[in-house]
Amino acid sequence: MKKIYSTTIINTGGREGEVYSPDKSFSYQVTSPGPHKENKTNPEQLFAAAYSSCFNSALELVMGQKNIHSKSTVKATVSLFSDEETGFQVGVVLSVKIDDVDHATAEELVKAAHEVCPYSKATKGNISVELEVE
Repeated sequence: MKKIYSTTIINTGGREGEVYSPDKSFSYQVTSPGPHKENKTNPEQLFAAAYSSCFNSALELVMGQKNIHSKSTVKATVSLFSDEETGFQVGVVLSVKIDDVDHATAEELVKAAHEVCPYSKATKGNISVELEVE
């Protein structure tokens, strides 16, 4: 496999610390999920941002291959679950809207994007990922 990109993010302090890139171009204070804390994020929000961005890019690729040039929006809802047997797990719901495309075509495009998206491939069989077409 040919590597096309690599990045490094460092965490100190776990869920009550910070995440940053070595050059400090990326830097966030992190906290546990719960009540909003000013200027802080959490790992679930960061994962939702990354997955929605990656999935929408995969969707745009699939649409481009089919010569469809519509605007798409992907909303990722990441939930943190507690399970007495296995500990903690995350689950994702991807809600996708594609302008000017009928529902059946949108569903086909979303399923194809799910096969292309690196995040979808990484989570396949590991966590629950639900696809919704608006």
